[in-house]
Amino acid sequence: MSETTPLLALPLLAAAQAQKHVTHNEALMLLDAATQLAVLDRTRTAPPASPLPGDRHLVAAGASGAFAGHEGEIALYDSGWRFLAPRAGWRAYVAGEARSLLFDGTAWREALAFTASGATATLRMAEEELNLTGAFVASTLLIPSRAIVLAVASRTVAAVTGATAYEVGIAGDTAKFGGLLGIAAGAGNIGVIGPQAVYADTPLRITALGGSFTGGRVRLVLSYLAFTL
Repeated sequence: MSETTPLLALPLLAAAQAQKHVTHNEALMLLDAATQLAVLDRTRTAPPASPLPGDRHLVAAGASGAFAGHEGEIALYDSGWRFLAPRAGWRAYVAGEARSLLFDGTAWREALAFTASGATATLRMAEEELNLTGAFVASTLLIPSRAIVLAVASRTVAAVTGATAYEVGIAGDTAKFGGLLGIAAGAGNIGVIGPQAVYADTPLRITALGGSFTGGRVRLVLSYLAFTL
């Protein structure tokens, strides 16, 4: 019989084994790391300076030090580093990005669906807070070329001054995702549109109504489908 389980490689107790608790505790640690998998980040190529017990990371490409040779694996800290090799179908939540990933047997992907050749369809969200001044403010938040935009939500984080209302859209269609939006702190809108393809990187913009902005802050949240070949 194998000395480990076939999927998670958890160590098994042997008949008449001495110090069974060592093997048992090792299995529990690995199971604890893999169950409800959530990692802090996926960009580290080397261990952090001051890890805490239970910290988990997805090891990035080009890893060095204690992470060397473990690219794409889950690094778990418990008085030292141990590693779990993922299998196809594993999912992981990346806390630093508030994003879920799926392991396809070769790489971690942000995918709703993918093909054997690596083509993907992914639902993505991005957000930005903008300080308001002038007639309009252009966001650095872009609807990517060849994406399908689904919605842009907005929230007035700090009361808007100077304008009596505002609208959220793009150049040439400044109310595409909402018009006559509230200027009081806490006002919000979910600007849902029919799925629409975009063929060039397109910045969002917030346009003042009834006067120019003299203050205030608004958060935008973009939701879209992205595709890769």
